[in-house]
Amino acid sequence: MKTKRYCLALDLIDDPALIDAYIKHHEDVWPEILESIKDSGIEQLEIYNIGNRLFMIMEVNSSFSFERKNAADQANNKVQQWEELMWKYQKALPIATPGQKWLLMNKIFQL
Repeated sequence: MKTKRYCLALDLIDDPALIDAYIKHHEDVWPEILESIKDSGIEQLEIYNIGNRLFMIMEVNSSFSFERKNAADQANNKVQQWEELMWKYQKALPIATPGQKWLLMNKIFQL
């Protein structure tokens, strides 16, 4: 099955203690969150950071759609709890519209 790659960006609140706490949460992601990610058609997911900037790479199969993932997340109480917890550390990018978190990046070069 062919995969597709998406890259997204988000910032963290620029506080070293909060950034450290955010990273620690990602060393032990709740099993329900991992399950919801896999169930949505995401086959691989990585998050990188530098300073307070986050960069996410997702590789998804043909069953994935952002709309279906969002709908499933809205209906999942555990995902909503996780998102509420993560929002204590996250900060929307300046170009985000109200309520937007992770923003899809545009690929501008490939070798």
